[in-house]
Amino acid sequence: MGIWELLIMAVALSMDAFAVSICKGLATTGSYIKTGLVCGIWFGAFQALMPFIGWLLGSTVSSYIESYSAYIAFALLAFLGVKMIWEALSEAREQKKALAEGINACGCANNEKNASLGVKVMLVFAIATSIDALAAGLSLAAMGANIFVAVTFIGITTFLFSFVGAAAGSKIGSRFSTKAQIAGGMILLALGIKILVENFI
Repeated sequence: MGIWELLIMAVALSMDAFAVSICKGLATTGSYIKTGLVCGIWFGAFQALMPFIGWLLGSTVSSYIESYSAYIAFALLAFLGVKMIWEALSEAREQKKALAEGINACGCANNEKNASLGVKVMLVFAIATSIDALAAGLSLAAMGANIFVAVTFIGITTFLFSFVGAAAGSKIGSRFSTKAQIAGGMILLALGIKILVENFI
């Protein structure tokens, strides 16, 4: 897996953290710089840690799955991509339903949990937004990627997107969070298809 493919994967995996950071930025009344740094550190660290754990797990069986590596990588990335798109569309449907019923469609602004930057709350959000990266780590092991380069790309990219997301949330609201998740899912799906096609060429 090349540098550009790793960068594309990093961007796609960071979309969940980006969407949550937008919500955090919208919910918090303090400095968006502080919110962005807190989100960036938490989400960036966990987005780097989870693929590393997945890579460790995948590396233990890599010799047995080497001949099927492209299929495994495709299956994992396609699953993650479809899952991300499905969750984003489900969230969009719920927001439309809430609007139709006259309910505030975005609970970010009046939700204490979303506004909190405490350790317990951030730990839950960090795990929730990075759990998909565990499966991505398995695909990295299957493809024989340099895990240290990969987790560096993923961690830094997630930090940057989280910071920008918090700033965007404080300035323009949550309009782009769903679109970001859909875009991330489509990128992962496309990357999986690319790996599979290259295996046949």
